[in-house]
Amino acid sequence: MGDRWTILILRDAFRGIRRFDDFRRDLEIARPVLADRLRRLVEAGVMVKVAYQDRPRRYEYRLTRMGIELSPALVALMRWGDRWLSDGLPPTVLVHEPCGHELDQAFWCPTCRQTFSPSAIASRPGPGHATHHIGGHVAEPR
Repeated sequence: MGDRWTILILRDAFRGIRRFDDFRRDLEIARPVLADRLRRLVEAGVMVKVAYQDRPRRYEYRLTRMGIELSPALVALMRWGDRWLSDGLPPTVLVHEPCGHELDQAFWCPTCRQTFSPSAIASRPGPGHATHHIGGHVAEPR
């Protein structure tokens, strides 16, 4: 997922682009590169290839459930890019389509019902994880 083209293809897919030529036109990407990235996304289960025309045979690329669940990660990357790589341009605005209001990405705890900053997040191994692999070494959980 980490290559620049893959992230841009996913961004376009979330914006509703599905067809090869539309991805190519919007991203100004070479055909072989686009074909390779779409193939990889399909193989990974992030997108599915669906025929929409028989003669000549043409396909759409749709996000799977796995792909749709990448949306929080893509929004976080977009926010990061807006902050650090925007060259002074205004940030992208996310809008809740049904009501038209701007969205705010926030971390929210469903138990205490509070929002918080990323610095308040800690991680720990989930149930069933006896050890962690850190830099090629096995570390026991605390």
